Amino acid sequence: MLKSFYRKGAVEAGCDEAGRGCLAGPVFAAAVILPAGFEHPLLNDSKKMTESARNTLREVIERDAVAWAVASVGPRKIDKINILRASHEAMAKAVKALMTGGEPIVPDMLLIDGNLFRTRLKIPYECIVGGDGKYASIAAASVLAKTHRDEYMERLAARFPRYCWAQNKGYPTEAHRAAIATYGLTAHHRKTFRH
Repeated sequence: MLKSFYRKGAVEAGCDEAGRGCLAGPVFAAAVILPAGFEHPLLNDSKKMTESARNTLREVIERDAVAWAVASVGPRKIDKINILRASHEAMAKAVKALMTGGEPIVPDMLLIDGNLFRTRLKIPYECIVGGDGKYASIAAASVLAKTHRDEYMERLAARFPRYCWAQNKGYPTEAHRAAIATYGLTAHHRKTFRH
């Protein structure tokens, strides 16, 4: 069972990203504030879940979360600032969206999946290695980041069917690398990544 990180009723926002290791497409990130005591038997690190379970949970999270937001940083910016900084920027953008949405919420604490986070946000944060398998809010963010990114890549695949993005979502599979070798790079590929 995944834990909450709540301290004295603090409002925590879990943050995670999806798509760091891809050759194509943006990196996506989500920030999620769950109600206190939120539990769901399917909730886990999104990488350990089936696609069906992720899609089921996406509906639950988007319906039941106190607040949630998803943001992305595209390939050009990734090439310009590097993927780590782009991941941090996407997470910061998602948090800012929580703070400026229809019903703005400023979290008391950010829970970041990973061992490093650099931001100009004036909100305390804690980096947690493997956090998406430990804390419910981070796991929920991992689900939203992953499902929103997959959906984006599937739409993009309709325009670029040769690269099999509907199946590989931009990751460096054998089929994806073969397509790059045959047809070259698109504007959606990260030019600074090894192809």
